[in-house]
Amino acid sequence: MNRHDTIRLAMLPTPFERLPRLASALGDNGRAPSIWIKRDDCTGFAGGGNKARKLEYLVADALKHGADMLVTMGAIQSNHARQTAAAAARQGLGCLLLLTDSVANRGEAYRTNGNWLLDGIFGAEIRLLAASEDGAATAEEAMAGLAAQGRRPYFIPVGGSNALGSLAYRDALLELAAQAKDEGCRIDRILLPTGSGGTHAGILAGVEQAGLPWRVHGISVSRSSEQARAIVSGLVQEIYGLEDRRRDAMSALEIDDSRVGPGYGQPTAEMIEAVQLVARTEGILLDPVYTGKAMAGLLSLVRTGAIGPDETVVFWHTGGAPGLFAYPEVFQR
Repeated sequence: MNRHDTIRLAMLPTPFERLPRLASALGDNGRAPSIWIKRDDCTGFAGGGNKARKLEYLVADALKHGADMLVTMGAIQSNHARQTAAAAARQGLGCLLLLTDSVANRGEAYRTNGNWLLDGIFGAEIRLLAASEDGAATAEEAMAGLAAQGRRPYFIPVGGSNALGSLAYRDALLELAAQAKDEGCRIDRILLPTGSGGTHAGILAGVEQAGLPWRVHGISVSRSSEQARAIVSGLVQEIYGLEDRRRDAMSALEIDDSRVGPGYGQPTAEMIEAVQLVARTEGILLDPVYTGKAMAGLLSLVRTGAIGPDETVVFWHTGGAPGLFAYPEVFQR
């Protein structure tokens, strides 16, 4: 698999920047680690975010198989659904989004604004599923129904997180390695949100392939560390299998589930502080579901000394800022 097997959606490479004011806010007398950020919020497609990289592989595969429609799943405020709808529009394909109303106790904006609003602007057909519905069974029925109508649907899993989609983040890790070399930046650790697992798996596969000593630290946003490790480990194995490559070494699989809070998409005080701190020190917007909770994890690791002042940590920003508009009650004064 190589870049010729993709379509072009993202603006690459995305920026790799230092966050000196955030580091200063976290450490007295230079005692904070060196903090950098990989800006995949700047992929530039349909509001930015990490899914653009995955969709370059997945939509290319859909076109290769003669698809005329993309079908995917997610929560109401799914960033992946938003970018899938946009990718379908770019390629002249239909798009069906199966969105589950799975995040309880949210305000009116959650179901009218943010990614939900953008899905409609991109022209996607949306079917809303109750939290109790079997999403996998519904997707199977939808695919069969579309085929019976003479359509040629192509199914993309939640988050674009299968082996093919995850390959994009193997490429992205190699992109970061080249940028770090150009900057003379010695990386010790990458920290990122871990949800459907594909981004984490691809980065881990890239670290292993390049033989880098970097630790990859995931902050789970939706499930226990044990469940998340099983998903990520399985995807890494599938990436290697897809390319018929051997896996000679297994990198440590670090996933922290202490920032999930009440559940997926549910705000926490630590997330709110992290979003506001990064906005007010660096002018960068995180999101309330993924990167806000991941940054809360980074802040905690720095403050407790688990990330030492002699380390260099890269925060991988996976995007999602449109989701902020679905949580106005959380951030309003």
